[in-house]
Amino acid sequence: MPIPTRISSSWRQLARRLAGGALLVVATASAGATGFQPVESIRAAALSVADTGEEADASLDPALRMPRCAQPLQARRSGAATVEVACPDGWRLFVPVRMRRHQTVLVLARSVAAGEPITADSFMTQQRDAARIAGAAIADPADAIGRSARRTLVAGSVLTAGDLVAPRLVRRGDTIALISGQDGIEVRMAGRALADAGARERISVENLSSRRVVQGTVDDAGNVRVGR
Repeated sequence: MPIPTRISSSWRQLARRLAGGALLVVATASAGATGFQPVESIRAAALSVADTGEEADASLDPALRMPRCAQPLQARRSGAATVEVACPDGWRLFVPVRMRRHQTVLVLARSVAAGEPITADSFMTQQRDAARIAGAAIADPADAIGRSARRTLVAGSVLTAGDLVAPRLVRRGDTIALISGQDGIEVRMAGRALADAGARERISVENLSSRRVVQGTVDDAGNVRVGR
């Protein structure tokens, strides 16, 4: 059956306008006398797929003309930045949607010099776009307070694990207790640290009895614990 001239003209106009917005994939329903689908309802459907913690934005041409849908619109993600909005009666649109996921991070309230310890007044908690954060951002103040800046850090920057080092409990050349434990039994030996390290960091240690070099983890007391 030939498509009425009025409808055909509407679709030609739609095709021209879609170049700057959503991509029309299938359109089998006629607009007829029912009018057109409100553009805001299409936008709302596209944004409805955002997860908790995500902020979404979709741009659609206000002059977009899609046949009014007699059923609720359906939406699903079809790509990292695209949402498919469909009318069960027959048409589908791929709508460009910008998704931003925010996460809680620590942001420096002031500049911190290299080697300076991080204190509670050094930072503040903020929500930032996860896509714009480089490195493993720190969210828990307990993971920052007491550690020192690896290099000079400027105010406004997001604190990451790579920015900080634990206080040096062990220095290269120190004689330390080398502890090996299993089934509740501990064996202590004298060792010599081959590098500087802080609590919960890995370090190489020379066993002064056997002259073997082993790897261990520095505990809060400055001892080095190794597994058997």
